This record gives sequence, C-alpha cells and structure tokens, in this order.
Amino acid sequence: METNSSIQYLSQIGENNMPEIEGYIQRKTMLYKTGVEYGDYTINFVLGCSHGCKYPCYAYTMKKRFGIVKTYEEWRKPKLVKNTLELLDKEIPRLKNKIRSVHLCFTTDPFMYGYDEVCEMGIASIQKFNNAGIKCSVLTKGILPMELTQFSKENEYGITLISLNEEYRKRMEPYAAPYKERLAALQALHAAGCKTWVSMEPYPTPNILEQDLHELLEAVSFVDKIIFGRTNYSKVVSAYKGYEEFYNKKAAEVIAFCKERNIGYHIKDKTITEK
Repeated sequence: METNSSIQYLSQIGENNMPEIEGYIQRKTMLYKTGVEYGDYTINFVLGCSHGCKYPCYAYTMKKRFGIVKTYEEWRKPKLVKNTLELLDKEIPRLKNKIRSVHLCFTTDPFMYGYDEVCEMGIASIQKFNNAGIKCSVLTKGILPMELTQFSKENEYGITLISLNEEYRKRMEPYAAPYKERLAALQALHAAGCKTWVSMEPYPTPNILEQDLHELLEAVSFVDKIIFGRTNYSKVVSAYKGYEEFYNKKAAEVIAFCKERNIGYHIKDKTITEK
C-alpha cells in the first residue's frame, strides 16, 4: 500500500533515496494506559523518531536517560516493532471494554515522514482498533494519508503545528514534514468529513521566535479542536523575562479565538500560571 506521505516524499527525493527502517525489534506488550491529561490508552510501535526535534524532545530525553538509546543519531534511526499487529490481536479483546480511545503515539510518530513501513503499520493498527469498535486519535509531524478517510468518523486526526515559519521548522524539527504539507493533508481530511485537530505545543517564546499567534490560529481555523501548550524543559524559555505572563496571554488568545469560532480547545497543564 502506497500512502499519501510516500507519494509526497517520493516526488521530492526520488524512489531510490527513500529512507529505510534501521531495524526491527520485538516487544512483549503494546497497549498501555497513559498519564497524559487528555489521553486514554496509547501504543508506540516504533523505537526512535527520524524527525529529530530539538525543543528538546521529551521522548528522546527519557529514552536516553534510561539507556534505551545512547545518542541523538541512534534515536533518529527508527526501529519498527515487528510484532505490533500480533500483540494487538491478543490485547484488544482483553482490554476493549476498558478503552475509550487509543492515541498514536506518545513517544514516536505514527506517520513518520517518508517511512512507508511506519505509515503502513499506523494504518493497519488503526484499522484493527476501529474493527473492534475503538476510536483512535492521531498526532503527527508527518503527512496524514488520505487512506484514513476510509476508517471510523469518530477518529480524530491531528498535526503538531507551532509556527508557519519554515526556517524555524528546519531548525527545530529538521527532518519532519514541511508545515504547508502537513497542514494541507490535515485540511484534505477535514474536507472529507474527518475530525481534525492541531497541537500547538511546544509554543515558542519571543526570544526563540517572534511570530503572530493570530496568523497561526487563522491558518488552522477549520479544525475541530486546538490544543495549546508552553515549551517545557528549556532554559531558553525560563531565561525569557515575563515568560509566565506571555503564556497566560497566549492561552487567553487561544481560548477567545476558539470560543468565537466554536472550536474545541484544551490548554495543557502548567501552561497557565495562576496569579
């Protein structure tokens, strides 16, 4: 199956230069309960992420701290969990009555830019959940494939979009899909009747990037939900004088925009500082 992401990527770099999965691993379990305030269950069917985000990336930081990966270069060489679908065949019947939804993914990207095998595993996993009557939420910095229109309309498809500045993307998300491409794919799914959302996290402070939040909000005004969150784990942010007030104002701007446009919203924990 050739996904929309592979078509877009092939047009840019040529079939002979397609990135390949670094290797394969086996796991004993796949589904687990999340500790995220807006999550339920999740799966992570890849170890590592080729996108190489430099915010810093919480997933990479944790995997490195616990010795699962040793270097940034190793993290960027994704390893696919080969027995993902077999594990789901065992775990879905056992857990389905406890699951409200499944998120793809928290420590990797389910539609990793240019990686056909990852995209195909993401699609196959969603299909298994939907066949069992379980809805999925998806978040990617890759390109959402149009095959997703064939699945449950209860699914929610999202992209991370923290700016429209492509130079910033190249600096902070160097190997992820260009902003315009991921936004166009999201808009195409929305036009096809799918539920869509955007994660504006980690949103940068002005000492990292000067930008107009309203312009970004207007670009995603078609979506059903916006999630907004501050940049965490960054000394650059904490060095910005007035960063707490900055995030309070930006969160208020998101809330006002969403209420005016009748868009659902969620402000991540610790983004707003109570006075």
